[in-house]
Amino acid sequence: MAIFLHRVGRIAFRHRWYVVLVWAAVLALAGFGALSAPKASDEGFSMPGIESQKAFDLMEQRFPGTAADGASARVVFVAPDGERIDAGGNRRAVEAAVASLAEGPRAVSASDPFRAKALSEDGRTAYATVTYEAGPKDLTAAARDRLKGAVEDARGAGLTVEVSGKALDEGGGPGGTAEATGVAVAALVLLVTFGSLAAAGLPLLTALIGVGVSLASILTLAHALHLSATTSILAMMLGLAVGIDYALFVVSRYREERSRGHEPREAAAVAAGTAGSAVVFAGLTVVIALAGLSVVGIPMLTKMGLAASGAVTVAVLIALTLVPALLGFWPNAVLTRRARAGGAGGTGGTGGTGGTGGGRSARDDAPKDATEGWGTRWARFVLRRPLPVLLLGVVGLGALALPMTDLRLGNPGDEAKPVSTTERRAYDALAEAFGPGFNGPLTIVVDARGTKDARDAVRTVARRIGDTGGIVSVSPARFNEAGDTAVFQAVPSTAPTDERTKDLVTSIREERPEIVSGTGVTFAVTGTTALDIDIAGKVQSALVPYLTVVVGLAVVLLLLVFRSLLVPLKAAAGYLLSVLASLGLVVLVFQQGHGAGLLGAEHTGPIMSLMPIFLVGIVFGLAMDYEVFLVSRMREAYVHGRTPGESVTEGFRHSARVVAAAALIMVAVFAGFVSEDDSMIKMIGFGLASAVLLDAFVVRMALVPAVLALLGHRAWWLPARLDRLLPRVDVEGEALHRRPAGTDTPPSGTVAPREVSRT
Repeated sequence: MAIFLHRVGRIAFRHRWYVVLVWAAVLALAGFGALSAPKASDEGFSMPGIESQKAFDLMEQRFPGTAADGASARVVFVAPDGERIDAGGNRRAVEAAVASLAEGPRAVSASDPFRAKALSEDGRTAYATVTYEAGPKDLTAAARDRLKGAVEDARGAGLTVEVSGKALDEGGGPGGTAEATGVAVAALVLLVTFGSLAAAGLPLLTALIGVGVSLASILTLAHALHLSATTSILAMMLGLAVGIDYALFVVSRYREERSRGHEPREAAAVAAGTAGSAVVFAGLTVVIALAGLSVVGIPMLTKMGLAASGAVTVAVLIALTLVPALLGFWPNAVLTRRARAGGAGGTGGTGGTGGTGGGRSARDDAPKDATEGWGTRWARFVLRRPLPVLLLGVVGLGALALPMTDLRLGNPGDEAKPVSTTERRAYDALAEAFGPGFNGPLTIVVDARGTKDARDAVRTVARRIGDTGGIVSVSPARFNEAGDTAVFQAVPSTAPTDERTKDLVTSIREERPEIVSGTGVTFAVTGTTALDIDIAGKVQSALVPYLTVVVGLAVVLLLLVFRSLLVPLKAAAGYLLSVLASLGLVVLVFQQGHGAGLLGAEHTGPIMSLMPIFLVGIVFGLAMDYEVFLVSRMREAYVHGRTPGESVTEGFRHSARVVAAAALIMVAVFAGFVSEDDSMIKMIGFGLASAVLLDAFVVRMALVPAVLALLGHRAWWLPARLDRLLPRVDVEGEALHRRPAGTDTPPSGTVAPREVSRT
């Protein structure tokens, strides 16, 4: 691996113009494809295998054409205190608004609340439902303007008017503030870390190129693969974060090799062979974690994972090719001012200094200007007190994880939006006027095929469900043309995200045999509320298999990288601690409400159903990034003769500062998304930022050296039989140290440094 990537780095450096032109062509082709490709089809969320999805599918089959993809809006009218909405000028204002909405562009219908009996008991609140023939993405600006105009006219008449529904959803993802914030903080961290504008700008430039290629490719394939707008959000988050990090590690190693006296081309080649090898395997762990999302069985999640995997792959390829090529254009610009002034590595050696020499140790390879930094001092502190550091870290993470025991899953809706939005105010007005369950009615689909008296049977089922505790009302049943299928709604007494509503749905399904007894029909419970409950259940049941697959594959991968049995297991255990602690923080803020106002989360409730899966998958890959980058430098020192304690110190001396910078960059990128209005993006951004922060600075920086100090030589133990079976991938660049100067292949019969140090 190291020899191959060393050769790739040399070629990219030597033929830098060709490499740059190739990537420019790829970016241009992807951009052209994105501009010329048709828009993605607006297909709804799908969850195969659950009852609510099966009921939706039955409705589409038995009621052809009624399950349209058109947008809808619910307009809520509230009369001033002490007045009725159906009296005098208030009624005329409502009727005028409804008439205007019905005649609007792309509108199919607008229900009259007075004829539809959509009036609250106190007569103060009414609502009208507007349906459109076009989906939310295809709804024209004129249609939205007509909707907003009708609302403003009714408000001008003295009414309080709010709107909810997909008609207001103009699509798209984050507005750009999150990305700009993340890039700005990343630039500052890079500048402080490297002390050079060129060194700070190069990772940012290459990361943005990678994100551009990835997002343009996703847009190109969006229509053909039915990708939604949310697919690109995860790809953008991870593409930007890992793109900066991977380039950062290659540039950092290049600077280190220049300080050892290597000429620029050889320094770039060695950086590609060593740091590049770590990048490949770190990227592979992220790809495994993201591709493993397909295990959950949610098509949207699978597509998001595969798209993000593609973005990470692009970031890896850019770090291995474009970064060395750009270093060829400015070989000295990325060095510190002191290094440029002193000519450190400016001319270095020639090709003859390309290797470090077969007999040279890690001590001989130390940079000439190396000083004892905070990483070295921290490593020595942990080595002196490994047990207290280990106990303190584990207890602290365990305390943060405690709130996770109260985890409740669901899909926050309009109730989770800020009160400044009309959707949230419409939700609150309807809940106050018609009860908390009105915003999440249960849809009952009755299959009466083969029943002699279908209508009487459906009436019986509706009456029995209406008598169920927790149901406040049942709507009249609507039959299809064949008369063998009916649909009606049952309104619960509790809110959609209330735990009692979940119990109610479970109870109705469990009592189904008694409810349909003697009727000859069967039914299924669906609707948005039931769908959210089913999704949460499916995610919970898929979490353990997903963890098993992802962690198992990654442990095997790390076994190949470190050739150790205990290091991969330690890495997996540390990851579990950090991800559980971050989930605990998410519950603490977004479910229990502690500090929620500071993040703009004005409503507390259940955690988004997909959140645990996102954290488990994404954070695992990112956590293994830091494990590979940090521990590979420790193993590199160990195989060159250092003691276990010296290896830990050496790894921190070379990698701690860069790993800390990489983690801060990733935290900044993710934390930038907390400023978004979308509750899902806000929650994901907070969860990922806290998980990376805990994993990098508590697990990798504290628990890892503490455990390695306690294990000593046993940390690097591997059974002899397993050692013979495993292929050698050489992440730490062992072969580069054994090869003759100026060549790309190791000599035959050369003894590895690790073997020399043990004999």
